[in-house]
Amino acid sequence: MTPELAARIVADSRDRVAWIRARSRGITATDVASLTSERAIARAADAKLGGGARFSGNAYTAHGRRREPEIAAWVAATHGINPSSALFHAAAEKRHLATPDGVGTDADGRILLAEIKTTNKAWRSIPRGYLRQVWWQQYVLGAERTLVAWEQHDDFVPVGDEPRCAWVDRDETEIARLVGLATALIDELYRRTHARPASTADAARGASASLISAPVTPATARPRDAYRALALIAE
Repeated sequence: MTPELAARIVADSRDRVAWIRARSRGITATDVASLTSERAIARAADAKLGGGARFSGNAYTAHGRRREPEIAAWVAATHGINPSSALFHAAAEKRHLATPDGVGTDADGRILLAEIKTTNKAWRSIPRGYLRQVWWQQYVLGAERTLVAWEQHDDFVPVGDEPRCAWVDRDETEIARLVGLATALIDELYRRTHARPASTADAARGASASLISAPVTPATARPRDAYRALALIAE
């Protein structure tokens, strides 16, 4: 890893509390995976601010966590991309974050990444949501290519002797689109957490019962929302 890239490490997922806190202060590959269009921004903002049901994991995610070190070791042995648990910020925007599963370089010193998945389905191609994660990670770290390695399982028993894998090249058009949507998501988060609650009269007239556009200082927002909003303000 180059000194420049090491200097952009924000947290490490092995310290889960610090990692989750750092991720809450920016836009991650997980956030971007859901940004299919501008219509998805509101749902992404709901999720970022803790709205709706909270997902704490299930048997499939637990299986993925168990298998990831084994698959990461296979990636390192076969492609020379070492496992990584670091959370990085982009060079130009500290609120743009990514935690790739592996980081390495090729013979010319170009950054290569690895992304590891487990699935109970036979993929014909890499799902689009995962591709958005990959392109976002490439943007954040300045990578040229990503090796996506996936392991299919049948009732949590791995299928085949080794994982399957495919290279995904950097796509500047898709990256530009995702950066634009991420910027719109930050704007939406700021709007929601820096807006004044509607009055009773406004609500009675059918206005929004949650937020209106008049700005106020962060001190007047609810403490939890104020923390979230301040964390997304660029220094």
